[in-house]
Amino acid sequence: MKKSLIVAIAAICAFCMTACGSKKAVVEPQVRTFNLALIQQPQADKYANLEYGIRLNVQDVRANKRVIHIYDASATSIPAAQTNPAISSFVPESMRRYMRTMGFNLDADVATDYLMQLDIKEFHVDYLSGIGWNGTVIMDLKVFDHNRTLVYPSVEVTGRASVNGSSMSDEAANLALNKAYANALADVDWDRIAYFLHRASSPKQEANKKVQGEGNTALEHLTVHWNVNSRPQGADVFWRVISQTPEVKNQNYKYLETTPYEGSETINIKGLTYNNAGNVQIEIKVEKKGYYSQTKKLDILSLIDDNDVSYMFKLVPENE
Repeated sequence: MKKSLIVAIAAICAFCMTACGSKKAVVEPQVRTFNLALIQQPQADKYANLEYGIRLNVQDVRANKRVIHIYDASATSIPAAQTNPAISSFVPESMRRYMRTMGFNLDADVATDYLMQLDIKEFHVDYLSGIGWNGTVIMDLKVFDHNRTLVYPSVEVTGRASVNGSSMSDEAANLALNKAYANALADVDWDRIAYFLHRASSPKQEANKKVQGEGNTALEHLTVHWNVNSRPQGADVFWRVISQTPEVKNQNYKYLETTPYEGSETINIKGLTYNNAGNVQIEIKVEKKGYYSQTKKLDILSLIDDNDVSYMFKLVPENE
């Protein structure tokens, strides 16, 4: 009995030693590191001399923050992986560099800068047997003006890239990820973004751009020559806006000057665009004591095309 007990104790000790030895032999899985880099440069100075600057705000909103999502080289596990630098710091830094190369003026003036909001939705690389490494980068982008009014509704930009290579090739995986990011940047409609920061030379070139009173439209910089006279002279001149579009509000009469009036004025009618100008009129009224008031209407589209307002009012005495 005693001998059996000793044998049992010895067996238990041997098992414990074996278990302990096995635990020490466990090797932690190696974390694979992919180095992020901006591998493609855009056309330099394409958007130089824009009238307005822009600010960039990047948020990492990925639901799955793993760098590798799919890895079918193993039926049981997905390798642990990380990026250098971290995605949340690499994207804003590299995109600012990319935009500066194109000529965008970043962080120019907080009072007038537009804002580009970029949300990172996916940023990963996957391995598929027979295909290789596949990089995927998906981001949501939208632009606000300096009043934080949305001017460019949210759009999704996507970059994908495939690189042949073995499941153990970090170099192939790295290249696929960087190519996907480069393709995502190329998918951005930079011309559209620059459109909001640029004032065209003619209203026709920005037919849907609304006047907001900030001086960033061609309409607001269009100089119109006014020449309003009356017989007899010395009549008060007023003008108002009459609108048949909800984008532009009607306005009450505003005093201009007395006749003869000659000068240059710019158009600053909020909500006005070249496309809706045909539904907006300016009414000019002259008044002089002892004479009937007179009015004339001018279509703003004609005013834009002619750049001239010339009227002669022959006033009629009230006693006639």
